[in-house]
Amino acid sequence: MNMHSATRPVKTTCPYCGVGCGVLATPTPQGGLTIAGDPDHPANFGRLCVKGQALGETLGLQGRLLSPQIAGRNVGWDQALQTVADRFADTIARHGPDSVAFYVSGQLLTEDYYVANKLMKGFVGSANIDTNSRLCMASSVAGHRRAFGSDTVPGLYEDLEQADCVVLVGSNLAWCHPVLYQRLAAARQARGTRVVVIDPRRTATCDIADLHLPISGAGDAAIFNLLLAELDRRGLIPADAPVDGLPEALRAARATSADGLGIPDPELQRFFDLWCDNPRVVTVYSQGVNQSDCGTDKVGAILNCHLATGRIGRPGMGPFSVTGQPNAMGGREVGGLANMLACHLDIENPAHRDAVGAFWKAPNMACEPGLKAVQMFDAVEQGKIKALWIICTNPAMSMPDADRVARAIRGCDFVVVSDIMARTDTTELADVLLPATGWGEKDGTVTNSERRISRQRRSLAPAGQARDDWRILAEVGRRMGWQQAFNWSHPAQVFAEYAALSGIAGKLGSDFDISDCAGIDPAEYEAMQPFSWPRAGARQGGRFFGDGIYHRPNGRAQMVAVTPQAAPVQDFRLNTGRVRDHWHSMTRTGLSPRLSRHLAEPYLEIHPDDAARLGLTAAGLAEVATPQGRAVLRVMISDRVGRGRPFAPMHWTGQVAPTGRVNALVPPVVDPISGQPASKSAPVTIRPFHVSWYGFAVAGRAMRPDCDYWATARLDGGHQAELAGVEPVTDWAGMAAALFGLNSEPIIVEDTRRGVARVAFVEDGRLQAALFVAPRPVALSRSHVTAAMSGGDAADILAGYPGAGRVDAGAIVCACAAVGVNTITQAIRSQHLVSVDQIAAALGAGANCGSCRPEIAALIAQITARA
Repeated sequence: MNMHSATRPVKTTCPYCGVGCGVLATPTPQGGLTIAGDPDHPANFGRLCVKGQALGETLGLQGRLLSPQIAGRNVGWDQALQTVADRFADTIARHGPDSVAFYVSGQLLTEDYYVANKLMKGFVGSANIDTNSRLCMASSVAGHRRAFGSDTVPGLYEDLEQADCVVLVGSNLAWCHPVLYQRLAAARQARGTRVVVIDPRRTATCDIADLHLPISGAGDAAIFNLLLAELDRRGLIPADAPVDGLPEALRAARATSADGLGIPDPELQRFFDLWCDNPRVVTVYSQGVNQSDCGTDKVGAILNCHLATGRIGRPGMGPFSVTGQPNAMGGREVGGLANMLACHLDIENPAHRDAVGAFWKAPNMACEPGLKAVQMFDAVEQGKIKALWIICTNPAMSMPDADRVARAIRGCDFVVVSDIMARTDTTELADVLLPATGWGEKDGTVTNSERRISRQRRSLAPAGQARDDWRILAEVGRRMGWQQAFNWSHPAQVFAEYAALSGIAGKLGSDFDISDCAGIDPAEYEAMQPFSWPRAGARQGGRFFGDGIYHRPNGRAQMVAVTPQAAPVQDFRLNTGRVRDHWHSMTRTGLSPRLSRHLAEPYLEIHPDDAARLGLTAAGLAEVATPQGRAVLRVMISDRVGRGRPFAPMHWTGQVAPTGRVNALVPPVVDPISGQPASKSAPVTIRPFHVSWYGFAVAGRAMRPDCDYWATARLDGGHQAELAGVEPVTDWAGMAAALFGLNSEPIIVEDTRRGVARVAFVEDGRLQAALFVAPRPVALSRSHVTAAMSGGDAADILAGYPGAGRVDAGAIVCACAAVGVNTITQAIRSQHLVSVDQIAAALGAGANCGSCRPEIAALIAQITARA
């Protein structure tokens, strides 16, 4: 099939967060895709956030890995796959099955995940397969299994629209799950849903909050313990609640103090009233809860309140874990974690192991849990793991203690990396690189946060020699001697086998059962509509546990006694997370110019009092350090973060901002139950990073600056870079020529007394490159300068601002409509606009994905207050 000849939209699924939005991808004659939301998909009903809308801008071949490589040179697939099979087989023969490991990803499709899990656990004979989802939702998995007896999300997205009160804990829904945020905001407007946000930061999500509780970093467990005690005091816990452990949980709750939470008692009481007086309550939680060294207990404290009151599994009520990756849930279903088997079966349970082993006809069934992510890379560093296959993820950047992880990978005897990009922090460390298909080229299924299985359909031909991950894994399995077990030719066959195994799991008591799909053929697979599991006979997808029956042997839920940790005493605890328009390590979003317009470089957001105490200045640079590593970040002074609780986003890699690798700061401290790293509470030291000059550059080609601080981003027509250097520079023209790789004569404006210089390379009236430097952060209209790279007028480029009569749009606020802060400000003042909806009607800003609406509302409030 020639994918480019098709003109009908292909129904597929977005590859970003766990919302799992339906997408209509229509091939264009030029070989790309136009993107729209799928109005028929029950996750999003046609809505898309700006990242989803920009998918068509991320599909070019620039930077793609297009051929297998061994030791940096291109080879054929036969040589590459045989090398992988031989080296893994030899390592196993010499050192045993536990000397090899797979580290995989929540961005894999379920079919990819299933084949990797089967190969490692059933045929290699080790459970050393773990996933970057360990960094995302492992504490939820552990909390669910402990409380319910299974890793089951009880509710559905529609519960957000049916609840009378929604509590968001450690979840910046507006930026991290924008379409769910839109659904909640619409429900609030339509039916008055009350919203509570519990988060140390005042995030964009607080725009729709009736109550924001800026708790201390360790306060999640405490506040829900206090709520449990209040529920008991008000008589809201029925005597016949189908739970074990209630007395012990209540004793721990009553012993919990509100001291250290930082929440005034009236606000705490208001939270209790909202939760207690609204039986239809949903508690949504995400990484702020999970990414903790006591994340499983934080999850347990939330679950306790719902279990004790029976507010679970019925319309508009229940705990709800929202995942960060497109197929984190699918990975859980296939046993992608080192301590699980496929279809929610337990690797420690002999009956479960025997059932899976018999179904697979597995010769070497793993009989105990493997190494979790942090343990796995410890074992790599120690030389215990001698062959490592990394698939669709970038641990040299994303793991905690990332520098040490990178060193461990570099020192491993044999490293294979399957990826779509040729250069990442991790691919640079590999012995063998295998080109994988990316979004638009892949064909399979994913499961979103509400247990809904959807198809990702191929709409583009694979780039170069790229192959699907499941095909690569299966071929290695065949070359290692297991031909029949891995003899699939279509992803529908993989899915059908997986569905058949789920029927066996269902008979063993697993709630994951999609065995109605066991006979699916390629045509039915192609036509598959989104559905929520279970899907077997009369057990069709819906909510769980509303009947009070759980998956533990006695049918009752298990409450846990949670003892909250004491508040940290260090001066500064670094909170990490995401920004609005980027995702993970920007492998995909970094290719779209508009997704960098909002925030184009790594930064440290810090409270004004802390900044003053440390001597930090707005837009200056700060050095942030831990025993694990250091980063240099742009300073953003803001009271949105609390004192002692600075925030930094984790997206920037060594490829685009070598001093902005925030995960290099995070210590490898994990939750003892889930193994999930604590990524939001690293004790750090902060000091000003003094430089002699700052710079801003644009060019029509990629730049690799050579200075103490730099961060690059994609533009329409080129690239931009923020720069800074410690040592003075005397030859700015020479530096600019080296930075841009240009030999032509530049235009130079220089004031040596003030330390200001501006250098431009212009050819035939078109700007080729420009560099602006100053002793302080460079003040100019970046939107004006960057516009010149895509064909704008270069005549007044060295002025740094538009000439008379021309508009400076300012920093982008709305990425969907490319509307800047100055444009919005002018409209508010000149047209007397007083609401976000009026701005949307006048300018289009905030009318589409809605993620920028909180910033627009803040602008309106700020200007109105000044007036």
